[in-house]
Amino acid sequence: MKTVRDDFRTVFLCPCFTYYISIISIFAYMITSKHILLTLSLLLCNVCIYAAAVNYSVRGKVIDKQSRQPVAYANVVVAGIPGKGASTDSLGIFRIEQIPPGIYRFEATLIGYKSAVTSEYLVSASTPFIEIEIEEDENMLSAIVVTPSPFRKTVESPVSMRIIGLQEIEKSPGGNRDISRIVRAYPGVSFSPIGYRNDLIVRGGSPSENRFYMDGIEIPNINHFATQGASGGPVSIVNADLIREISFYTGAFPANRSGAMSSVLDFRLRDGNPDKQTFKATLGASEVSFSGNGHLSDKTTYLFSIRQSYLQLLFKALGLPFLPNFIDGQFKLKTKLSAHDELILLGLVGIDKMKLNTDEKGEDAEYILSYLPTIHQETFTVGASYRHYAGKHVQSVTLSHNYLNNRNIKYLNNDESSEDNLTLRLRSVEQKTTLRFENQTRLGQWTLKEGAEMNYSNYTNQTNQRIFGITPTLSDYRTDLNIFSWGGFFSTDYTTANKRFSASAGIRTDGNNYNKEMKELWKQLSPRLSLSYELTQQWTISGNAGLYYQLPPYTALGFKDNDGLYANKNLKYMQVMETSLGLDWHLQDRLMISAEGFFKRYSRMPLSLRDDIPLACKGDDYGTVGNEALIPTARGRAYGVETMLRWQIPERFNFVSSLTVFRSEYNDIASAWDNRFILNVSGTYNLPRRWSIGGKLSYIGGAPYTPYDEEKSSLVEAWNAQGRPYYDYSKYNTERLPNFAQLDIRVDKSFYFHRCMVGFYLDLQNITGSKLKQQDVIMSTGVIENPSASVGEQRYKMKYLKQESGTILPSIGVTVEF
Repeated sequence: MKTVRDDFRTVFLCPCFTYYISIISIFAYMITSKHILLTLSLLLCNVCIYAAAVNYSVRGKVIDKQSRQPVAYANVVVAGIPGKGASTDSLGIFRIEQIPPGIYRFEATLIGYKSAVTSEYLVSASTPFIEIEIEEDENMLSAIVVTPSPFRKTVESPVSMRIIGLQEIEKSPGGNRDISRIVRAYPGVSFSPIGYRNDLIVRGGSPSENRFYMDGIEIPNINHFATQGASGGPVSIVNADLIREISFYTGAFPANRSGAMSSVLDFRLRDGNPDKQTFKATLGASEVSFSGNGHLSDKTTYLFSIRQSYLQLLFKALGLPFLPNFIDGQFKLKTKLSAHDELILLGLVGIDKMKLNTDEKGEDAEYILSYLPTIHQETFTVGASYRHYAGKHVQSVTLSHNYLNNRNIKYLNNDESSEDNLTLRLRSVEQKTTLRFENQTRLGQWTLKEGAEMNYSNYTNQTNQRIFGITPTLSDYRTDLNIFSWGGFFSTDYTTANKRFSASAGIRTDGNNYNKEMKELWKQLSPRLSLSYELTQQWTISGNAGLYYQLPPYTALGFKDNDGLYANKNLKYMQVMETSLGLDWHLQDRLMISAEGFFKRYSRMPLSLRDDIPLACKGDDYGTVGNEALIPTARGRAYGVETMLRWQIPERFNFVSSLTVFRSEYNDIASAWDNRFILNVSGTYNLPRRWSIGGKLSYIGGAPYTPYDEEKSSLVEAWNAQGRPYYDYSKYNTERLPNFAQLDIRVDKSFYFHRCMVGFYLDLQNITGSKLKQQDVIMSTGVIENPSASVGEQRYKMKYLKQESGTILPSIGVTVEF
């Protein structure tokens, strides 16, 4: 049986049809894939005729990190190309000529300064102006060149933190340039086999336990068609064309990043090009996008992107029962007010619409159409960040506002002719305004950080819903919640003069006016400690321990009972105590092997009074999560061991392999995220003539599941209320799906010209056609077995539909940068 998961994955990841219709016309849907491949071959041949072997020059500037003054006569080299470099002039400007096209890092060194390495840059016709910050080193007394490691760490997070660069973002097999999918190659990250969602499930935690930041501004949601009260969705709102680098934390969270219990994704965007205007057009798996960057004046640069999907047209032509569509946009403006002051304006918006294609027939379409509502969502985040450099001190002030408008509508049998058929009409809005201040002070071997923030949040919900067992008519649910919250943090980092030992200690506290418990800041004290020691030049041992808190979702805090009172006033900040210990070995900054153990203990977690299930075990499908009566008594734990091997040869080879063996439990029962093990092996290899090939093998343990309650599901009133079966929670997670393995292959080809770059890629996901067997679903036949019985006892005749999915999913993409 084809499921909604298959259909979504086909659309978002399979543009063998979409590529051709975008180039020719919508009527070309009927053309076979052979014709498409022939067309691409002709395009490749045509481009090859005009392609030329070209090299490029790179221009940039080296500045002092504290004084912001130019650094003269520093050496800047291209990492991975021996002898290729230049020195800065008296104004700190450098220019390196004749660099072959590709993705590189740049290293800056000078006596008296710590060596610095940049994030990855694509050297092409549109290479931006590169600004490198270097910091004085009072302990460096001679001309010792220290080459920065590509396996970077921070003093605050020496474990459980990974840096994701441009190479991995652009060419990860199966990633489709979606960040949530790219990070699956790293330890501790689960994935949904043959699934349509990109929920981040990290170290056995819920998708709602992750936090996202972009240039210091919090982004509550990074996905289209997101689940309110959790996270995740089929495709990311964030356009990878704008990303410079990502810091991915699975533990040891920085004190200035609040609300994380499982992971933090910290995006760093590119800056606009101060020298020239450049643009990039991309035809991807599910959308067409256009992005650009440049300058508005000598002091102001810009960066923008806009994407439009063409899924409704494709789904209609392919005969699928739902028709999704999305638009998103993003921008960044950066102004240097002076040599010591800068201002950043940032914006991110996503608009989602999904209609039902009720013309489709068959059991597969019938089941999906029986429960899936039409979905409309709008989400945006806007923010401003001011930064002042005052020598050893750096202050920043950030003001941001985010918004989510979620609307779902469903009619029984999708018959909108009468309001009597309405089963769901939901309109829910979440908004949050944040003002945050931070200060960082560097005092030789010590670094101090402190800050404070204030938030105002508003949540409203107006829902009419048919609920089985409460009333045969529609419930009329309304709520309006306003919360003021506040927080503060302090941390200090220390590194010895020989760099062998480092330590970081910090504390954070948060509170709000929701109830008396949450107002008392000392009840949310969040201490953390990190230590790292170099046993030898190759061996390092590191550890971290911390206590972290997260506010329950607004859907839970704002839930009202039948008397119109907030039903969950007894909730507390959710708490997790996490410890981790890691050992890693490096060889010449090219090979790294690491092992890390972790233990997480959850407490004060919301527990559903309706079905006795922890709220953290929900939220991996569409709709809303948390709008129910809860008590803060659920307890859980997750523990395991992660190993990783990473091998890099600049401009040639990148290999990452990780194995995680873990358990995730709530109240001594396997949680919804207890896959037991995750194996990922991925790599890319750059061939001659700008070809590259990559592969990724993923193997994951089967997730636990709960059997259906056929007795309850067959009741006419029960089935009509939600259009899908009910679970038998007395047998919660007593069954388990089989293990699943998937192999993805990707091939890239780039053509570099004097004024532009053209790239093609072919991504074949699940190339072995592996099949995932899932729980058979119970479905109503629409025939009442006992029509003479009373209305409350009438039952539908039920049938089982086999759920097995998995097919080869080809994806073709084209990019043009000029």
